[in-house]
Amino acid sequence: MPRATLKIDIQVDCADWQAAWPHLQRESCLILRRAFGRRDLICVPSGSEVALVFADDERLKALNFQFRGKRVSTNVLSFPDPDIPLGGIAIAFETVKREAQRQGKSFVNHSKHMILHGFLHLLGYDHINPRAARLMEGLEIAILSDMSISNPYILEGKTRG
Repeated sequence: MPRATLKIDIQVDCADWQAAWPHLQRESCLILRRAFGRRDLICVPSGSEVALVFADDERLKALNFQFRGKRVSTNVLSFPDPDIPLGGIAIAFETVKREAQRQGKSFVNHSKHMILHGFLHLLGYDHINPRAARLMEGLEIAILSDMSISNPYILEGKTRG
């Protein structure tokens, strides 16, 4: 059986990303490929493609309104795209930076978590109810742990509740 492949298209719309994360392209591809290669995920078809956009809060605010009807920025959005086999992930620099600072996390590690979170949404995972949230968060914790990134849901010694 041929090995599944994942094509990743990266677009950096906000220069602050490159300044804050010098290895952005290589490391963001690595997190997606690590997740894609896991056998415990929902089946991902071979020949899948993801567009990853590193943007600013204004762009995410516009996308959030366009796709979800919400007039606020957010940390990460994922959405299907008829032209891209899996879909797109957009991530907001200012929001992710603010969250990382407020939570006492590394900016790069928090960014990796947000990319992974968006990718799992593209695969059909969600956190709408407690059971689905436990499943999705468990996958995030395991995949990030494989990359030596600590549990993102532990803040100040307490599990997020």
